[in-house]
Amino acid sequence: MTPLLFTQVHCLREDQVLLMKRNKEPNLGLWVAPGGKIEKDEASYECAVRELREETGLQAHEIHLRGIVSVVMPEILHPCMQFLYVVTDFTGELMADEREGVLHWWSVDEVQQLPMPQANAVFLPRVIDVNWPFYQAKYVYDADWQLVGVIEHTTRVSQTGFDSG
Repeated sequence: MTPLLFTQVHCLREDQVLLMKRNKEPNLGLWVAPGGKIEKDEASYECAVRELREETGLQAHEIHLRGIVSVVMPEILHPCMQFLYVVTDFTGELMADEREGVLHWWSVDEVQQLPMPQANAVFLPRVIDVNWPFYQAKYVYDADWQLVGVIEHTTRVSQTGFDSG
C-alpha cells in the first residue's frame, strides 16, 4: 500500500507568515501554506523546496522540519502524512502561481482569524513558533471531511537525547 505524502511550507518573514488562498480544491477559498504531493524518488524536504519555488517564486535556503501530521479518513485507504516545514531564509521575488491561488503575507497575530482548514488552525501556531517542540499529531476526519479528533504527541530534545511528552 503506497502512502500519500504531502508537504506544507510556512515561509516566515519577521513577524509574518506567507499563506495562499486556494483557487481550487482541495480547500477552495481557504488560506493554506504552499505545498503539495511528494513525487516518486523525492525526499520530503526536496518537495518542500520545489513546491515553495513553484508556487511562490521563492528559493529556500534554510528549511526546518517542524512537524508531521497523520491524516485518517474513511475514504482514504492508504496511510496519509503531511510534513510541515518552516523556511526562515529565502531569496527571490514573490510570484504566485495563479492556478494554485493568491499569496499574501499575514501577521502571525492575524492568521488565526483567517478561514483555513480545521487542522491548519490547530497546528499552525505550534509549527510557526520555533520555540514550540517538534509537532506530531493524528487528525481523524469523518466521511464529510469534518475533523472529529486530534491526537497530539510532542517530542522535546533533552540533554540526553529525545524525550516523549
